[in-house]
Amino acid sequence: MGRKLSAVYDEEVVAEIERLASEHDLTEQEVLRQLVYLGLESR
Repeated sequence: MGRKLSAVYDEEVVAEIERLASEHDLTEQEVLRQLVYLGLESR
């Protein structure tokens, strides 16, 4: 089972997350999940 994590972002980052979610018809949570996954994958 997954665990929940929390993060605090500047308004500029939040606006970009909201834009990506809207542009790709995703939830903000899904955008964050994908961004984290891509960041971890690139290590």
